[in-house]
Amino acid sequence: MRSELSATSTLFEANRARGAVRFDVHARDGVTRRGTLHESGSLRVRFPSPEDQGLSGVFVNTAGGVAGGDRFDIEISAADSARLTLTTAAAEKVYRAPGPAAQLNIALTAGPGAHLSWLPQETILFDRARVHRRFDIDLDEAASLLLCEIVVFGRTAMGERMEQGEFVDRWRLRRGGKLVFAETVRLDGNIGAKLARSAVTKGGAAIGTALIVPGDEALVERIREASESFSGEVGISAWNGFAMARFCAQDAARLRADMTAVLARTGAALPRLWLN
Repeated sequence: MRSELSATSTLFEANRARGAVRFDVHARDGVTRRGTLHESGSLRVRFPSPEDQGLSGVFVNTAGGVAGGDRFDIEISAADSARLTLTTAAAEKVYRAPGPAAQLNIALTAGPGAHLSWLPQETILFDRARVHRRFDIDLDEAASLLLCEIVVFGRTAMGERMEQGEFVDRWRLRRGGKLVFAETVRLDGNIGAKLARSAVTKGGAAIGTALIVPGDEALVERIREASESFSGEVGISAWNGFAMARFCAQDAARLRADMTAVLARTGAALPRLWLN
């Protein structure tokens, strides 16, 4: 019996997906162009159309989703004055699977005058999914960043809920070499019961975060002016030279609408895939 379990575990490990993307962008004569690109495993990035100034990239996971034991690594660097917007071809799905948690590691670096927009479509966690995600962001003091993430705990439109599992989300932001924001969110065990608590999501199935650098009280006030249009709960504050908006809604569609309204107040251009 033990040998059968060991053989099953070995087979499971051998079939885990691995993927990595690493590239840099630079600006020349006011136009952003891609530098060296490295891709491996089931993760790809495509640059669908040239733009007048900035560059857009779309991540594609050819594995068709994420399961326990998978690992995906992304490392991106924007040199001086480069402008880069990144999104995903579709919502990323994290499936139920035995064994260790999936690992998602994202490292973003921006030089003086560079701008990075990280705007993936939502991450959907199925029941008993396990995933650890890590963001390491290093910005020059003169760089800017817009980073938005939406996490959905089950497809409510399909009558699905995430009841059990594990979600660990670690964010670290450095600006000018100084750590200005650090946070780790951990939800595990009976996630469904925890989400039902009033102090967590009060039964909501979708949460989101928008990190805006630089950000100040003037930006906070502009976003608050749109509060009457929000269908979920939105909180916004600014400190240490950046602003952060928190979102909570009953489903992904409502949260996405609120996120879109907030981004409109920042003057950000949404990826075309968000508008389909």
